[in-house]
Amino acid sequence: MKALVIGAGGVGRAIANIASRRKFLTSMVIADRSIERAQNAIKKIDDDRFDATDVNAAELEDVRELIRDTKPDVVINAVDPRYVMPIFLACEIENTNYMDMAMSLSRPHPKYPHKEVGVKLGDEQFARDWNWQERNIWAVVGIGIDPGLSDVLAKYADEELFSKIDSITVLDGSNLVIDGDSFAPSFSIWTTIEECLNPPLVWEDGKGWFTTKPFSEPEVFDFPEGIGPVECVNVEHEEVVLIPQKIDAKKVNFKYGLGKEFISILKTINKLGLDKKENVDVQGVSVSPRDLLTASLPDPATLGERMKGKTCAGVLVKGLDKQGNPKASYLYHVVDNEWSMKEYGDQAVVWQTAFNPVVAMELIHEGVWKPQGVMGPEWFSAKPYLDKVNEYGAPWKMREEKI
Repeated sequence: MKALVIGAGGVGRAIANIASRRKFLTSMVIADRSIERAQNAIKKIDDDRFDATDVNAAELEDVRELIRDTKPDVVINAVDPRYVMPIFLACEIENTNYMDMAMSLSRPHPKYPHKEVGVKLGDEQFARDWNWQERNIWAVVGIGIDPGLSDVLAKYADEELFSKIDSITVLDGSNLVIDGDSFAPSFSIWTTIEECLNPPLVWEDGKGWFTTKPFSEPEVFDFPEGIGPVECVNVEHEEVVLIPQKIDAKKVNFKYGLGKEFISILKTINKLGLDKKENVDVQGVSVSPRDLLTASLPDPATLGERMKGKTCAGVLVKGLDKQGNPKASYLYHVVDNEWSMKEYGDQAVVWQTAFNPVVAMELIHEGVWKPQGVMGPEWFSAKPYLDKVNEYGAPWKMREEKI
């Protein structure tokens, strides 16, 4: 399989590192706005299957030209969600398959942002499913850690463990710390702001999708493998769009283990207007406050050597087991930063995100997953995916919870 990865940040680089160990890959081109960054992403990979080039992901025609030049079997979008639609549409026009780890951006309801749904995450992509079907190409969307593996775990619970599901709550938390920095997010602050300050999306049977105020329904969840208790709150996330389409549950929501300090910082960012995407004039220079904030903080890809701790993503599923008895299970995936740095040279959060599109590519190459049109992870059988996950060195696990 020939792949084109657009984006040579932490996730793009980790995709290259992980894919270099898999025999199914024929070639991989890493493309970035900075040719130097693209070259650095494959610098340590002594493998002639890999190459680097430059591209402006914001320009549809630039992406189209790159696709024509490289002729990939699949394009993997590894940039932030601002660039989903130019890349997605370029693939559609060029009849090329596509994957991403974050879906097209939402837009809040213009009048009732904290009650009613406006444009949901991924709506722009799913609206074009008919054309992808007609062109006989596919797009597997939301195939990172969450969304991605989290959706697969929910599908596994539905297929193998539960006869009836009352609720599915995706819970993501960590105990990661960065030596020498009081505030250095382990993932893109641009994307984190988008997820956490937009109105959270919730799905309930009989009510459908609706929104709440940011940081709603706070609870402390005790994460496994020594991570411990972390305060979690509702945030906007793709799983709440994807899971209800394929899994029958009374409620679906996503809670991020931000902790009180991070929540306070995000509220301050919002209060100061530093979350705004629209450009402002600063001494004759037009700049987005959010872009400026992102550029001012350390690049998450560079934090691995100073990072300690573990990161966890999973789904808490409650309902009835196959025999009709009450059941609550947390299906999860943990990555220890010490392990990912030692094994791959990539920090835990980006490695945990990046290995999932490689797993999906391998299953598609083997003919186990057979995508058609625009599809999410829960459109497919879960067990083959989870079996493959265990081959990559960081297995998924399950913990029974008190009912």
